[in-house]
Amino acid sequence: MELAVNVLDAQSMITAFGLAGILAIVFAETGLLVGFFLPGDSLLFLAGVGAAGAADQVFDRPGFHLSLPGLLVGAPLCAIAGAQLGHLLGARLGPKLFARPDSRLFKQEYVDKAEAYFTRYGAGKAVVLARFVPIVRTFLNPVAGVLGMRAGAFLIWNVVGGTAWTLGVILLGYRLGDSLKGSIDSYLLPAIGLIIALSLLPVLIEVVRSRRAASR
Repeated sequence: MELAVNVLDAQSMITAFGLAGILAIVFAETGLLVGFFLPGDSLLFLAGVGAAGAADQVFDRPGFHLSLPGLLVGAPLCAIAGAQLGHLLGARLGPKLFARPDSRLFKQEYVDKAEAYFTRYGAGKAVVLARFVPIVRTFLNPVAGVLGMRAGAFLIWNVVGGTAWTLGVILLGYRLGDSLKGSIDSYLLPAIGLIIALSLLPVLIEVVRSRRAASR
């Protein structure tokens, strides 16, 4: 049987790859520059919903199950390890890591946005806040390495941000799945939409601020 997987669709990826795939995606999105387009927020949220026992309804796969302990232990570890790898690559390779022309996927503006977060909020706060902003959470880690943030300091803030992001989103999904068993389909899409909207809100705010500053 042919298995079609949409890498932009969290539900498709969870169904295809299960817990191991979820953890690999979390690692890739936070540690590999090529993973910035992966659906980290909706992936973790849906995984939490599925771990609550609503997997049959959400994924339409009888008997499909996601381990909540596996998610709560594995997701933070993979998010932290991925970010540490990103920081290491930035520290070792320096600016040449980003010396590539714009393409359909890679844009220099992604790096600029991550560097703006680093400058605006300071090293520690930027590492934590970036976890909740798609794309920025991928590029800020190597940018921190390029800009010389010490590995020990990065690790501390990385643990705080990676743990808060993964556990917060997973448990939010788990709470919804546990409280709405039997009627989850009515609330799932609006909830995912809200999660995505909230994760994009900081980016939109920065865009508005940048345009206002440019107009002045």
